Amino acid sequence: QVQLVESGGGLVQAGGSLRLSCAASGSIFSFTAMGWDRQAPKNQRELVARVTSGGSTDYAVSVKGRFTISRDDAENTVYLQMNQLKPEDTAVYYCKLDVPIGAIWGQGIQVFVSS
Repeated sequence: QVQLVESGGGLVQAGGSLRLSCAASGSIFSFTAMGWDRQAPKNQRELVARVTSGGSTDYAVSVKGRFTISRDDAENTVYLQMNQLKPEDTAVYYCKLDVPIGAIWGQGIQVFVSS
């Protein structure tokens, strides 16, 4: 079975940066996309960024220009570089791997941006 291991969350002040990492382990024969969703308290879970198997990327409007997603195929790892963080970015971030049979989720990591 495939598992996702997330790291890089934490506490930063507004304007600071964090880098999230998500490493996939197990037998991955194919995937369509990999990236991050987030869920803030009392808000719905939303897409933050994703990269497809072909290398194309998508970003939420709210993070464009501040966040950058990248992929390391050799390590089956995706990174999310988060710059110019705002208090509105405070949320639990979930790594998501899309595969032909469905989606696999990480357990989620907390990002807290203080004002």
